[in-house]
This record gives sequence, structure tokens and C-alpha cells, in this order.
Amino acid sequence: MSRKLPLADNQTSRTACARGLLRTAVDEKTGEFLSACVLAERVGWAAGLVSGMVADLLGKHCNTPDVNALASGVDAGGQKLPSNAWMALRRLGWTVPAGAKVNDRIVRMAQEQAGRTLRSVKWRADLTAGVLKTWPADAKKRTADEWDAVREAVPGGQHLPSSIIASRTRQISAFHKKHGRFPADVFELERTPRIARMLLLSACDGQQAGIERADESGRALLRLQLPTRPDPQSYADWTWVACPITLPPTVPASAVLHLPTLRIHPGAVHTDLAYTHAVPKTQRTGHTVALGVDWGLNTLLSAGAAHLHDDGTITTLGSGGTFRASGVLSKQNRLRRQSEYLHAKADQYGRLIDSRERHHLADKRQILTHEIRHVSDRRSNLNDALAWSAARWAVDQAIAAGATAIYIEDLRSMEARGMGRNHNTRLSQTVRGQIVDRMRHLAAEAGIAVVTVPARNTSKHCPQCLVPLRHRKAPDRPTVPGWKWAICPSCDWQGDRDQGAWRRIAARGLAHQTKTVTDRAGGAMMIHSVADRLEAKAVITPPAAQTGRDRSKTGPTRHQAACPTPRRRRTPSPTRPQDLAGQRPEGHAHTVRRLPRAALRNQGVTTISKHRPRGAILGAGFHLHAHASPPRWEPVPDATPDYASPS
Repeated sequence: MSRKLPLADNQTSRTACARGLLRTAVDEKTGEFLSACVLAERVGWAAGLVSGMVADLLGKHCNTPDVNALASGVDAGGQKLPSNAWMALRRLGWTVPAGAKVNDRIVRMAQEQAGRTLRSVKWRADLTAGVLKTWPADAKKRTADEWDAVREAVPGGQHLPSSIIASRTRQISAFHKKHGRFPADVFELERTPRIARMLLLSACDGQQAGIERADESGRALLRLQLPTRPDPQSYADWTWVACPITLPPTVPASAVLHLPTLRIHPGAVHTDLAYTHAVPKTQRTGHTVALGVDWGLNTLLSAGAAHLHDDGTITTLGSGGTFRASGVLSKQNRLRRQSEYLHAKADQYGRLIDSRERHHLADKRQILTHEIRHVSDRRSNLNDALAWSAARWAVDQAIAAGATAIYIEDLRSMEARGMGRNHNTRLSQTVRGQIVDRMRHLAAEAGIAVVTVPARNTSKHCPQCLVPLRHRKAPDRPTVPGWKWAICPSCDWQGDRDQGAWRRIAARGLAHQTKTVTDRAGGAMMIHSVADRLEAKAVITPPAAQTGRDRSKTGPTRHQAACPTPRRRRTPSPTRPQDLAGQRPEGHAHTVRRLPRAALRNQGVTTISKHRPRGAILGAGFHLHAHASPPRWEPVPDATPDYASPS
């Protein structure tokens, strides 16, 4: 199979990952059919050998000098280290001790996994060193000068989220409170990284593993060497095993397949299959139609499209929509409280046991440990499903509007304060980072750029005149202070707080698109700062200016007929036969059978007087908790998006 991907002029290559499952296999030497359990056992033996080597490498080299030597990028002779982690470790002379009889490719996988782990420690080590070097006078609240000092001490700290520095500060404070001193480095502050039982086949070549597409579409064949015993003593204890893989429909037929990563689960082997395929190129500038996305709590996402005209004015395309996930977030909040209760109970059992092995509470604590892990898995699965659902909705909104960019506010530094302990925790634990990552993944397939913009004053200022808004409880209660409904005292614009925010975000992104930069490490696009000159142009043109006619109310709205039809309760009932008894004075008795609960729930957004969204009844499944507003079709400009920089 060719490893070179043909590309057109307006295309670029993109590597993605698809999850799969190895259900069966065949031993090529004996022709024996291997079930899923037997295959998982043999893969587990190989993963056990690799994890043992990784543990030995981390135990020897998980320290500051060795991590700095690996991160420096040069060896002892001054030559540049290879990008592959296993080759870099071999250049530095970091080897594993001789044990079971394995081939060199098994050692490669161990060195690759250990090298990736040690390289990831470097960033945390620099962050910890920078925080310790510029320790503030008050750890709970830094001054402006202390914030500038810690950002200068941390590599890349100029655009580092403040929440990351604050969380590391709290971690060091907890260590100081427990031990009465500051930690020397991150290796004293954190535990040794946990070693995952997996096989990184990407570090191997054809002598250990290979993958090819099968004759049948949607299938591939993975061949790899696996041991026949837990402790192989010779190369004869290794045999080739052929494993068929069913490719998910998300993998294009023209994609180039790479060797997967095998992860061990009880009784099953899961695969992370990497593949490279062609996608349209994304542009940093030249966008005329963009989607603005704002964050919320119960209304998780509010989004709408905006159009940049040739004269520099910005107008909206429709009234936007919302993605509500109040039920899902409520369930996640209940699982969080349950996890906190279990952790507190397990810690209390640990204090009572006090290192005594044969204590009568030891078994109960072990049961609590398993329950904590089970609740954590449920929270992870729920967050993952919510992230994919919200990202898919946002990308679909952009595709439907013909947008070439999605501008979303950057809330990495947000720390919820002043809204109560429960509300602050719920806001802080919303999976915003996962949603943005999934959004970038899905938008890249359509050639749509996802750009983060500063979140300063997106909900505070009017989207039409940039005057500070007055926030009220509801539109029918304009004198009651609140936070949901916004009223502009200058241009009389009023609307939902989140609906005004996405207008500000879309306008800011279109006006500042020339300041978009791309991160070299991850390829993410972002706008770091807001310029006053460009911010003055980031306003939404009012609807009156769009239509060109005066829509102000100067007379009665409804047409007054000469003989208006009386209201329903004033209309007499129709004449009925005399033999029918029990005739009602007006209307008729209700005879329709009651509809199911899902059909009765009102899934519209309730804004009047009470802002808690109706519906989202718990216990009816995930799809009854996440509601997307119905699309409101608006005319989209027919012109093809111009990717040239605006003049």
C-alpha cells in the first residue's frame, strides 16, 4: 500500500484517529483461531513486558538533569537529537536491562513510551520552577507585578491561562502546608507518572507489525508478533498473528492507514487507528461569513452567523440558535457530588486504618476505591459524549450558514467566583477544552477554521454600539436587576445575554482576522489581543440599516376590520341534536388520549420571568437532555468566499 497521499492545490493532509476493536485473530504458524479473550491475553503478555521496561526507564531518568538533557534537543556531542523518542533515547545511551527474550522492536516501543512521558514532564517542570522562583507574598491573590513576574519566568507564559498558574500555586501551597517546606522540583511535588499497558506499534517496522487494506471495502488486516507465553525465553516463543479490523465509516477509502496503538481492557483489545487523508485548506484571513459561539451553563452554546460586507459593515444572518444541555450537566453535577462523598469516606477510612493491614475497614475501603473508579469512568464517558454532541452541533451550524470560520471566546483563564460554591464548581468543570478540541477536529474536515478570540466585554457591551448594557432579570421585568436579559440604554437594543455575546464574538473575529496567529506546536488558530482601532469596527449593523426602510412603529400594528370576529369564548356554540344530553355551553370535551412524556415537553427557550429552561426531564436518556434550537433559514451570500486578505 502506498504511503504517499495525493493532494490537490487547495488541499492539505490531515492525520486523525479512529477507535476500533480486535474481535478475532488467527495464529499463522499453527492456523489456530484465537478468540477475543485469548487474543487479549497474548497482547497483555506483550504489554506487560513493555510496561516493565518503561517503569525501569522512568525510575532511572525521571529527574531534572535527564529531562533537561532530553528536552535540550542535542546529545553529548552537540548533534541534534532525532524527533522519534526511541531514537533520541538510544542516542543518549538510555537502554533497558536484559530480561525476557524479546526482539529489538519491543524495546523500541518501551523507549518510545518512556521518551514521550519524559518529554511531557518538561513543561510541568518549567512551570513549577517558574512559580517557585517568583513565589508571591500572598499565594491566594497575586498583584499585577507578581503576575508579570511569573509569566516572564515561565517559558511561553505570556499567553498561558491564568487558571493553570493558579492551580499550580494551590498545589505547591498544599505541599508547603503538609511538609512545612517548598518542594525542590516537580518530581517531588508529583507522583511518578502512571504507566499505561499499551503497545505503540507506530515505533515498529515490518519486522514486528504491518497493516494493509483488505480486498473487501471497509476492512483492514493487522499482522503482528505476539508471545505464546508470559515470559518468552527464545524467539520461538513469538508467532505471527493476523487480526482483521473493521474500519469505521469515518475513515475514507483513499486514506493512508498507519500502525495503531493497542490498549488492553478486560477481555478485549481496543485499537487507536491513525490514518491520513486529504482535507480542504483552512485560511487565517479572508473570511466574509463566520459563526460566533458563546459559552453558557445550562445553555451550553449560543451561536449565530455574521456577514462581513465589502464596505466593512457587519450584519447577522438570522437570529442564531442555542444548544441546551441542562439535563446532562445536572447529571454530571450529581456524579461529581457522589465522587466527592466517596473520596471523603475513603479518606476517613484511611485515617482510621492508619497503615494497619489487617484492619476490619480495609475491605470496605477497597470497595470504595472500585466505586470511585466506576463513578470516574461514568463522568468521563458523559463528558466525552457531551463534547462530541456540542461540537457536532456547532460545526453543522457553520456548514449550514456557509461560514468559513468559527470564532469562539477563549475561556481557558476563567475562574468562576462570586456565584456560590455549587454554581462556581459547575462552571469551572464544564468541558470547554474538550468541546473546542472536538470542534477543531470536525471543522478541519470541511475546511473551516476554528479561532479563539479574547472574551473581554463580550457580554458587557452592546453588539450594535459598544455601550455598556444594563442587565435585567427578564424582558417583562425591566426594573428588576438580573443577569439574563440585556438592554442597551443608547440604541435601545435588547435581547438575551448570550445572543448578544455571540454577535460580539463574531464581529470581533471578523474585524480582527488579520491578527490571527497559528500555534506551531498544535496548529490551533487564535487572536491574542484586541486592538481599539479594530474593535471600533466590530459592531453589528442594526436591522433598520440592513433593509433601508424605517421600521419604527408610528401607528397600530394590526389591521382593524369593520366587524371584528368575536373572541372564542364570546362565539356561541353550534346547534346540536336534541337527543344528545350533557351538551356543554361552549367548546367540547377533550377525548384525545394523552401523549407520551417526550412529546409533551416544551423544548423551546423560556425567557419570560423565569430563565430555567423547561423540559430536560431526568431519567429519559441522553437525547432528551441535549436540545438544539431549530434552524431559522436566512439568505446566505451567493458569492464564493474570498480567501484573499481584505484590502
